[in-house]
Amino acid sequence: MVSEEVTRYDASRIEVLEGWEAVRKRPGMYVGSTGEYGLSRMVFEVADRAVNEVLADRATSVDITLTPDGGVCVADDGPGIPIDGTEGACGPGLEALLTRMRTGTGTGGRRDVPLSFCGAGPGVVNALSRRMTAEVRRDGGRWVQEYARGVAVTPVTEVGAAAGSGTTMAFWPDADIFGATELSFDGLEETFRELSFLNRGLDISLSDLRRPDGPRSVRLRFPGGTRDFVDFLDGCTTASAPGDTIAFEHDDSRMSGVMEVAFRWCGCPGERVRSFANSRPTKDGTHEAGFRDGVTAAVTAYAREQGLLTPTDPGFATDFATDRIGEGLTAVVSVKLDRPDFAGPTRGVLGNADVRACVGDAVQDHLGRWLREHPQQAAAVISRHRAPGQPGDR
Repeated sequence: MVSEEVTRYDASRIEVLEGWEAVRKRPGMYVGSTGEYGLSRMVFEVADRAVNEVLADRATSVDITLTPDGGVCVADDGPGIPIDGTEGACGPGLEALLTRMRTGTGTGGRRDVPLSFCGAGPGVVNALSRRMTAEVRRDGGRWVQEYARGVAVTPVTEVGAAAGSGTTMAFWPDADIFGATELSFDGLEETFRELSFLNRGLDISLSDLRRPDGPRSVRLRFPGGTRDFVDFLDGCTTASAPGDTIAFEHDDSRMSGVMEVAFRWCGCPGERVRSFANSRPTKDGTHEAGFRDGVTAAVTAYAREQGLLTPTDPGFATDFATDRIGEGLTAVVSVKLDRPDFAGPTRGVLGNADVRACVGDAVQDHLGRWLREHPQQAAAVISRHRAPGQPGDR
């Protein structure tokens, strides 16, 4: 029998955490973990604002530096965060940004790139750092402020004149929370490279000053967008001719968004299809299903038109099998929607039903045109992927 003392539950058993105590007590809820993954999320929380400044044409570039003393510095050349506490066009003032938890994940529209883990913002980074500094260059002046574990240790102070404008934030993760874990340069590079492929206007520089053998730096800027992404994924092969890649961008009001698609067949075995929704990587969804629908429909229709698949061939009444058409296929399918509908909390599957038909129609149209304009390559694609037992098989 359970005693009354054990089962009693009243207000005295409720723990109330003030300020940033909740974040510091349960950091994994806000940045995912207290390991390397969590540290990388800290970088993305701070870089989120800077990246979106570039995409909004208020800045031209973002510079991220891993410093020898374990810090991370994120700088942009935008207009600079407002200094006072008013809610201006560029968002809250500096101190509000770094001392309040943000709600939501940005505008959520097609032009927003959500780097934040749960929309909490740089205030969470401040709370989980032993030290954080901010420098704002705005309206000809330069202001600085310093924090320790989320608490301001200096006021926002003007320290002189500034040439140009921008914001620089630096933070040093708290070793009491993250231990001796170090950030992975390669992991950061992979994520920021992906974002730069998917957003042509992005210009991101990433530098590592921690290396004993000298600094390492990369600049991530890809004017070719998804076409450049396909080239990168096809690194296992010799460069293909420009005409071998089918690439297009299409705005479709039916899905309230825009798609950017690039794909080609190469000599690599297997299939490499990467899909994204509002710059988030997805494992599946209506955009990927639409892409496969369009490829299958275009190849099947062309084969029938050209007599490469006749009524006497086995399987004429059905489309080419999607798995056979995918052999050797490299593709990037990116959609940016005003109202994305993700299935599940991890947002790994896109659920917008109208996207499937929109992407499928566009892919079928562009691939169908490419097949007619490149008959030699078209014949090679169909010959490679026709079903066993069809003419031309050996």
